[in-house]
Amino acid sequence: MGKWICPKCQQVHADSVSSTCPACGGEDVRDFQNSDEYLQKEVASVLKERKELGLDGLVKGLSCVIINTEPDHQKATAEEFLKFTGLDVTEAFEDAHFRTVVLATEGSADFLIRSRKAENPFLELNTFPKSEHLPNTRLETFVFETTDIEKYVSIQKKRGIEFLTEDIFHCDNYSFIQTIPSQYTGNSIGFIQWRQRPRCYAASGAKPLDWKFHKTDGLPAGNVKELDHAATRVRAEDRDAAIIEFMNLTNYKFDFAIYVKIFNSITNVARFSSKDFAMVFTSGIAPYFDDETSGPTEKFAHNYGPRVHHIAFRTEEIEQTVSALKNEGLNFLLDLAGSVEEGLKQIFSSPSEHTLLVNEYIHRYGDFDGFFTRSNVTLLTGATAKQ
Repeated sequence: MGKWICPKCQQVHADSVSSTCPACGGEDVRDFQNSDEYLQKEVASVLKERKELGLDGLVKGLSCVIINTEPDHQKATAEEFLKFTGLDVTEAFEDAHFRTVVLATEGSADFLIRSRKAENPFLELNTFPKSEHLPNTRLETFVFETTDIEKYVSIQKKRGIEFLTEDIFHCDNYSFIQTIPSQYTGNSIGFIQWRQRPRCYAASGAKPLDWKFHKTDGLPAGNVKELDHAATRVRAEDRDAAIIEFMNLTNYKFDFAIYVKIFNSITNVARFSSKDFAMVFTSGIAPYFDDETSGPTEKFAHNYGPRVHHIAFRTEEIEQTVSALKNEGLNFLLDLAGSVEEGLKQIFSSPSEHTLLVNEYIHRYGDFDGFFTRSNVTLLTGATAKQ
């Protein structure tokens, strides 16, 4: 079965249509294919509009990520991060809305591991064939620092951006708000303005949790450093919209795309700067048809829904580190990909039973100034067919 896209509204139609789009009335509906030409044109428009609206400079780098879990998986999730990454617990508290464990390491965005006490606005996004057994579990929110949250929210509301709450949440140490979950990625984008104590998330009235945690010294934790990037898998037809939406909400720019035709996959990278956390969007080149022929990227989005597939940590001494991680009980989807000569090595862990997330460990060597290599992207993409 073919799919058709309207060049005016970019809506994709699953069934055969006439030359007129049933959604907007646009003409010359054509066979669907992802278009770098269209994307680059829209990227230029976003950059121009951001500047005109006064959004440039309002949003800085990534402050933290929020992972929600089932309540009975929360402590195990925190312990898993302690065991397999360089993160350490800095806070553990409970308030009226969440039970939260905060993990951090130098130079990295923080991780907030949460279980919520109220209605879950992400619930519908988690009810896919291979994710419905964990209906409250996903990496939900990427939280970016802002220098003026009031100004930012005012501008974005005038553009029609919707937030989960009508008002900004203010507490003694920070102000915070987040968008509704994206229809393209399933992710929410949050914004935080710090006041007195950056990286302190417990508001007044929060009660400390009496949970005890233990961090093992040495390998593998010592060689696993900051969060390098995260990769969200989206449907082929939502690739352009997902990237443009993210750029509209942040000060990130689209950097490049790598096509892996053998696996019907495109890896797209958005950067704030060459030294900051990068956001990766992976989609199919063509839309999902079936598990056997559509490739691992579209298969994942079909079976798990659009969501974050993996989180990547910069890693030193990656061979020793992977060996130590294996000794600690971590399984992997493939052997190390890449080489010193190519400039980097990467590897994917098997997905966590607590979060469904894959950990990536990445070591860039010497003066390597790239982000990925095509050969590594191909190997990593192929390995995820095992999920």
